[in-house]
Amino acid sequence: MSTTSFWLIRHAIVEENARAVLYGTMDVELCPTSLIEQQPMYAGLARRLPRPAAWIVTPLSRTWRTAEAIFAAGYPAAALAEEPDLIEQGLGEWQGLPHEELPARLTMPAHPFWPHGGRERPPGGESMSDVILRVGACLERLADRHAGEDVVAVAHGGAIRAAVAHALDIEADNALHLSVQNLSLTRIERTPEGWRVVCVNELPGY
Repeated sequence: MSTTSFWLIRHAIVEENARAVLYGTMDVELCPTSLIEQQPMYAGLARRLPRPAAWIVTPLSRTWRTAEAIFAAGYPAAALAEEPDLIEQGLGEWQGLPHEELPARLTMPAHPFWPHGGRERPPGGESMSDVILRVGACLERLADRHAGEDVVAVAHGGAIRAAVAHALDIEADNALHLSVQNLSLTRIERTPEGWRVVCVNELPGY
C-alpha cells in the first residue's frame, strides 16, 4: 500500500444572507467582497498545494468556485472530479432555518462549539456521526483509487471535521471541537501503517 496524501480545503465564505441560516447542503453563493479581499489566501494556496494532484470538489457550486479562484490565483488549472460523499452535513428539515430558531428544535444538548451535538440527527437529515461514516468510507475509496498520489479536495467544514475524525478514530462530539475556517488547509494521509493527521486549519497566505 502506498501513501495517499489528502489536502483538504474548506470553501470560501458564503454570502451574508446565507450565513444567517442553517444552509447545510443548500447551494448558496460565495461572498463577492471576500472573493476580492482574500486574494492573498488564494495565492497562498496556489503556491502551497502540490503539483501534480488529483482535484476533487462536491456537487455544491461554492466548492467549484473556490477551486476556480485558486486556479485564477496561479495554480495550473486542473480537471475537477465531483465527489458527492464529501458534501456538507445534510440538515433535512432544518435547512434554511434561522439560527435563533434552532434551540427549540433540539432533542439533545447543544455542543459548546457547534449549534447541535454530534449525535443529533435533524428530521430527514444526518447526524455528525453519520457524516463521519460517509466521509470515512469515501476517503478509503479515494485512497485506493489514488494510491501514492496527492489529492486536493475542496469541501466543507463538516466533511473536513469528519475526515479528521476518521483519521484519528474519534467520536463526533470530539470532532466538533476542531476549528475549520474558510480557505483553511487540513492535511491527512493514509500510509501503509494507517491514517495520520499532518495539520489542521492551516491558513496560507498570511
